[in-house]
Amino acid sequence: MRHVISILMENESGALSRVAGLFSARGYNIESLTVAPTEDESLSRMTLVTRGDEAIIEQITKQLNKLIEVVKLVDLSEGSHIEREMMLIKVKAERAHREEVMRLTDIFRGTVIDVTDTSFIIEMTGKSSKLDAFVRAVHEELVVEVVRSGPSGIARGAKGLTL
Repeated sequence: MRHVISILMENESGALSRVAGLFSARGYNIESLTVAPTEDESLSRMTLVTRGDEAIIEQITKQLNKLIEVVKLVDLSEGSHIEREMMLIKVKAERAHREEVMRLTDIFRGTVIDVTDTSFIIEMTGKSSKLDAFVRAVHEELVVEVVRSGPSGIARGAKGLTL
């Protein structure tokens, strides 16, 4: 099962390396990983996506909690939460394809952020499945490059990952 784990951790050098090392030492895979500072500059929020049964995820969370840099963590998959991912995609947009690419971009509520004579760069945010669907909808030969952030997530409701 897919799990989205959100971690509040001390913003210091080597912390990310220790989390990644914990996963690699135990043979677990990180599907995606995003890290950014929070409103408190001494803390960062890490969101990672991994797969495993309940026993594996329990083991991962116990091991993460043992790391000195980890202040608090929550498995967002255990409750109601919102996930969003950002994608930048460069597509060939020569005269014959410009209208089709613009139409698809509008349908998927993306934004063209760069235009040249031969290409568009499109920015899109949403669920991973929406971004996957857009990539599939664009003719494969038109896709030049795709860059994705990986999901970021937040729990719904009043409760939050804070100190």
